[in-house]
Amino acid sequence: ESEVMEKLDCIVKNTSGLVLANFACADVDRLNSFYETAIRNDRQLVVTPRQAFLLHRLSSDSHLKVPKFDDEHILVFQKTKEKYYLWELEVMDLSETVDSQEIARRQADLILACSFNDLNELTEINPSSGSCYVLSASEPFNEETEIDFDRLLNWLEHYGLPQYHVHVSGHITPFHLRETLSEINSKIIFPIHGKHPELFSKFMGDLDSQIQLPEETKSYRIN
Repeated sequence: ESEVMEKLDCIVKNTSGLVLANFACADVDRLNSFYETAIRNDRQLVVTPRQAFLLHRLSSDSHLKVPKFDDEHILVFQKTKEKYYLWELEVMDLSETVDSQEIARRQADLILACSFNDLNELTEINPSSGSCYVLSASEPFNEETEIDFDRLLNWLEHYGLPQYHVHVSGHITPFHLRETLSEINSKIIFPIHGKHPELFSKFMGDLDSQIQLPEETKSYRIN
């Protein structure tokens, strides 16, 4: 994560306009990285109401290092809606909010966290020259996310926004997984997470462990 933050710092330092950022809502480590980057570059991080609510709930846990949702470097993005959920009203009542028009006026001062669902707000924000988009999440992995990603690329092309992909995957590589399973050396391995268990079985076929592909409704005894 420290490498991610260094890359983010370099991007933001060289961006004269708005920095748009897309990262997983529940990724607290990545939120911390953008928060620290905002402070380093004398900007404020604008989070979604959902992220603000998460910070609000997690801030009471002394074991977690998360910024306070009412921190001076944190703002909450208040989108124009006819009706808000109660939890949205709660966080917006307790924090400083900004709307699309204010973001448009203060582009050089902000890092805006936005998801694919927030892209329509760009029509009001109208990112200025020198702005950029940072994708700090996994690339598309199914048809639905590919459609969203294509829509994103169209938006970025329309506004002339370069895209930076700054991410650290939480998935282990096949070779590291193989090395780990070989060291554990269990009697049986059940592949239960993944779309291609047959491929997994072939790749791990020469290990001392037995590869057992689980079948629905069938019971297995683990000694």
